[in-house]
Amino acid sequence: MPERATKSIIVKGEAPALYELWANFENFPSFMRHVESVSKTGNGTSHWIVMGPLGRKVEWIAETTRLEPNKRIAWSTKDHEGLTTSGEVSFNALPHGDTEITVTLQYVPPAGVAGRAVASLFKDLDKDLEEDLRSFKSYAERARERTTRQ
Repeated sequence: MPERATKSIIVKGEAPALYELWANFENFPSFMRHVESVSKTGNGTSHWIVMGPLGRKVEWIAETTRLEPNKRIAWSTKDHEGLTTSGEVSFNALPHGDTEITVTLQYVPPAGVAGRAVASLFKDLDKDLEEDLRSFKSYAERARERTTRQ
């Protein structure tokens, strides 16, 4: 059964700058608690390593399926032992230099023992997504302050 979560947050910063921070997936370990590394592997693909329960690493290849500069990024996993994840992040410019960021994530774990291990990684998708968005807000606003001071 698929699991799905959608969360939004308002971040102090212009949509283009926030989009650029997010579009560099290699930044993700800086603000996503479970993400150990993301590395580009080709045109529109990236290799993800996520720390799972009991220190077990889960890896997959993600493909960027939609890029609308300064507006939207969507992705899905390519084949990883039956694990299917997909998501989308949108950037909505607001007055006073703020941006609303909305993320929707969905996953369908594989069956069997591997599936249970992966499912435990996503066991509290709403809470984890909310924490990651708050962490991104902090990360982005600190980056903005550093840029503004220079």
